[in-house]
Amino acid sequence: MEVIINFKQTMSHWLQSVGLGATFVDYAENIISVILVVALAYIADFVSKKIILTILYRIAKRSKTDWDDIILEKNVFNRLSHLAPAFVIYYLNPYIFDNNNSVWIEIIQTATKVYMAIVFNLVAFAFLNALNDIYNKAAKSKKVSIKSYIQITKIVIGFVTGLIVFSIVFDKDLSGIFTGLGAFAAVLLLIFQDSIKGLVGGVTLSANDMVRIGDWISMPKYNADGTVIDISLNTVKVQNWDKTISTIPTYSMVTESFSNWRGMEESGGRRIKRSLNIDIKTIKFCNQEMINKFNNIHILKNYIETKKEEIEGYNKNKGIGEEEKRINGKVLTNIGTFRIYLENYLKSLEVINKNMTFIVRQLPPTEKGLPIEVYVFSKVQEWAEYEQIQSDIFDHIYSVLDIFELAAFQNPSGNDFKSLVK
Repeated sequence: MEVIINFKQTMSHWLQSVGLGATFVDYAENIISVILVVALAYIADFVSKKIILTILYRIAKRSKTDWDDIILEKNVFNRLSHLAPAFVIYYLNPYIFDNNNSVWIEIIQTATKVYMAIVFNLVAFAFLNALNDIYNKAAKSKKVSIKSYIQITKIVIGFVTGLIVFSIVFDKDLSGIFTGLGAFAAVLLLIFQDSIKGLVGGVTLSANDMVRIGDWISMPKYNADGTVIDISLNTVKVQNWDKTISTIPTYSMVTESFSNWRGMEESGGRRIKRSLNIDIKTIKFCNQEMINKFNNIHILKNYIETKKEEIEGYNKNKGIGEEEKRINGKVLTNIGTFRIYLENYLKSLEVINKNMTFIVRQLPPTEKGLPIEVYVFSKVQEWAEYEQIQSDIFDHIYSVLDIFELAAFQNPSGNDFKSLVK
């Protein structure tokens, strides 16, 4: 600082030596001092942006890590470089003017401090954005999102920055401002109620691992059925299967019900649960011709032979003749054989997960016939391929019904009534 003082004194003597008056010397001295400080501030800005930042960019490009690249991409150091000229002006400002211009000194000092507070706020925001991006590249980010925490931190930093700027401009002590905030607590809670609810909801979602980015969720109230693409302080965004975006309040994910299909995806299977209704009038005992036909079906051969021996042995031991075996003995039925055929057919498919629940069963009969339900799990979970597998299975099931002399139930159609009239 002595350099500046000596420079001003030397400049003042020189101006007086050329015959300038004392008043004009003061004005000229101040103007030249301002130009000098502005030049030094420009030099500081040039050095920080063109030299230091360039060096940092080159170091980041050569490094093998990603975090330094992200910090530079988010302009953390670029925003930080704006402080260099501000520091020059702040520390040299008192030496620009003499004591008669203390008002100007105070104005410039205040403006510089406000500027530095705002820049620090922007640097903090950029750093938090970089921190979020760095975290999102980690494997753990798929389980827990920190975006809501980042947002609430930004709110706190922005609020504190506002208080600092207020205290600088109006020359108020921060401790007094914080003490006075107690009276406005209710107003603040009212203003930030959505953010506070969102914070509570975000913490609850993360703590209980209720939803993650990439999860498939369904929430009919908000017409949401798709993949979670973003979890923020106030909203959860879901990209539906029709490519529309549904926005759900974060707090609603805690207070209201929704379905998360992550369990299905992690289980290694996707459930196929569908039934077909058999016309009860087509259910009957198997005659010898039907048994011979079923015995030629590869996946039924062992069952038919084993069952045939069992039935013949039982009827023989009980002394049950051919005529009465339908009432007192054991006889194969086309519906029971069809059910075993379905079990063996599904077990032969590679796409069916045999380690999970595997059931082919009868449901209680209704006015629409006897339901035969297939309850199995597909190894394939991808929607389009899963639907293709399910369709292929039931295409086959409906196609083989006539082999077992069964028929699917169907309500009479217009063509049925026309045939009846004819």
